Amino acid sequence: MGQDLVKFSKDVFLSRARSATKCVAHLGPSRLNKIKTDLLRPLPLDELAAHDWNIMTLASLSLVAELERIAAALETDAESATKISLPGIAERIAKHVGVRHDEVAIMGLSVRWRHLHFLVPESLKQVGFIPLSSTTAIAAKTARESRPDIINNFASVRHATVFEGVKIGGEAGDIIQKMISAPILYGEKVVGVIQISRKGSDAGVAGPDFTADDLGRILALCKPLGKIVQHVAGE
Repeated sequence: MGQDLVKFSKDVFLSRARSATKCVAHLGPSRLNKIKTDLLRPLPLDELAAHDWNIMTLASLSLVAELERIAAALETDAESATKISLPGIAERIAKHVGVRHDEVAIMGLSVRWRHLHFLVPESLKQVGFIPLSSTTAIAAKTARESRPDIINNFASVRHATVFEGVKIGGEAGDIIQKMISAPILYGEKVVGVIQISRKGSDAGVAGPDFTADDLGRILALCKPLGKIVQHVAGE
């Protein structure tokens, strides 16, 4: 088992290295020199937003590529599913979109039992399930309609609160103020839901509103994430 894990990690590392090499080769010397110059010099305020957007785009492509490599490895070696750490993937996603690790939830969908069950955070696995028929759970609506939502006034929207009351990190009393909820697809089939939230005592403390760009980055992750969830928790 230990040798298999080392081999799997090495394969993923080599795949990521080859991907990075291709990306660098594609950029070309002049583009690389410009990136190096940009990273070394302080940016004027009027360039800062565009520069940050470019960095976020490159980071997004990098994480998508990483998840695709993991998914591809699972396609050829299904036993590797036991070595995948969904909490680790969720933590990467949290850093990717700029939220805390406890503000990322990944749920699997059981067609047999007609409910959603938590895969991440692990502390919610034993708390209960979300029936797909629920009229108050945003996750159930996302799964039923296979449609993403941005809800920047989440605290004032009617929603199920049973899971929200379980402390999984952050300060005591933190509640969800803002949320992105998106279906995780395997092909055309919904296999789960991912929810990214911002918590706090009020909307101002929680942080900035989620944007269409934030949603786009999450949706880009959902395709490879769907393959991973299907292999790890699919029926």
